[in-house]
Amino acid sequence: MLPPVAPHAWAHAPERRYVRVMAERRACPSDLSDARWALIEPVPTAWRAERRRRALAIGRPPEHELREILNAILCVDRTGAQWRYLPHDFPPWETVYGYFAKWQKDGVFAQLNGLLRELVRQQGRS
Repeated sequence: MLPPVAPHAWAHAPERRYVRVMAERRACPSDLSDARWALIEPVPTAWRAERRRRALAIGRPPEHELREILNAILCVDRTGAQWRYLPHDFPPWETVYGYFAKWQKDGVFAQLNGLLRELVRQQGRS
């Protein structure tokens, strides 16, 4: 006779099912500095707020920080790695790619490009 199989740890704590406890990750060379994040943070934050406002009151809240999502996208862009080879200390590659595809479709990258272009022009005039 086979020994009894222990239930999965999440079976005892369903409220923690989507909580992901991750240790601090090591910085990547492509990570955004605090100053750069401060410049562009309003754009993805406004996008997320708009999507949450339009959504029904169902679904779970966002699990990952937008800065980590953007850092992961920049890592893939800088290294040329495939999405599936995104280092494991970033959010899951499916999540990162999902944000990338939605941001591309919704024009978030175009907004960021316009914002950064305007900042460069203002610095040139000073």
